[in-house]
Amino acid sequence: MRKDITVAAEVRTSRGKNEARRTRAAGNIPAVVYGAYQDPVSVAVNPRELSKIIRSSTGLNTIFTLAIHGGETAPVMVVDRQVDPIKGLLLHADFKRIDLTKRIRVTVPVVTSGEPAGVKVQGGLLEIISRAVEIECLPDEIPESFTVEVSELMIGQGKRASDVELSGSMKLVSDSQTVIAHIVAMRAEEVVAPVEGAVPVAEAVVAAEPEVVVKKGKKEEEAGEKEKGKKK
Repeated sequence: MRKDITVAAEVRTSRGKNEARRTRAAGNIPAVVYGAYQDPVSVAVNPRELSKIIRSSTGLNTIFTLAIHGGETAPVMVVDRQVDPIKGLLLHADFKRIDLTKRIRVTVPVVTSGEPAGVKVQGGLLEIISRAVEIECLPDEIPESFTVEVSELMIGQGKRASDVELSGSMKLVSDSQTVIAHIVAMRAEEVVAPVEGAVPVAEAVVAAEPEVVVKKGKKEEEAGEKEKGKKK
C-alpha cells in the first residue's frame, strides 16, 4: 500500500564496518537501494523513521518515497533489515525500487471475523492455521489485510486461501487449498474407571507398612534367640 511518506537519505561514499559504525554513531543506519534495472546505491537513513513505517498497520508492505539528497527520488519498500538481537534496534536496511505500473508479490495478513457456530453451539474450537497469504497485484492495490468470515463454520468445516476475497489486479499466489482456519472438536480427557475391589494406591501403601515392620521384628527376635543359644 502506497502512503504519502517521504524518508530522506544521504549517499554513502564508502563502505565497510568502520564506515557503518560511524554512520550509526551519527544517528543513522547504513542502507542499500536497488531494483528497477538501476545500479544499487549505498545510503544512510534515520532508523526511527523506518521503524515507524515497519510498525505501522501496513508494515513491510508500505510503499513510501525515498528522497536521496543530490540524487534520485523513488517509491521503495523495505525488503530486508538487520536488527540488534538484544536491543531490537535497526542496524541495516535494504530498499527495493518499485515500478508502480508492474505487479509485485507481497504477503498479506489474514484475520478472521465472527464467532463460529461450531464454537458457540457445538462447543468446538477455532484453530488458526495460516495467518497470511501471498498475492500478486499492482503496488497501489496492496491491501492492508484480508478478513475471512467464520461465523457459519461448524465442526469439521474451515476456510481456505481460495475463500479470501480478491479484487482489482489481485491474484492468489499461495496454494488455494492452504487452510486458513477450521473448527475442531474439543478432546475429552480420558478418565480411568476404578476396578471393582481394587485398593487405592495410598491405602495399599499404608497397609503394607505394618507388614514390613512385623517381618523386621521377627528377624530380630530370631537373631536374638540364636545369640542366646551361642552364649549358653
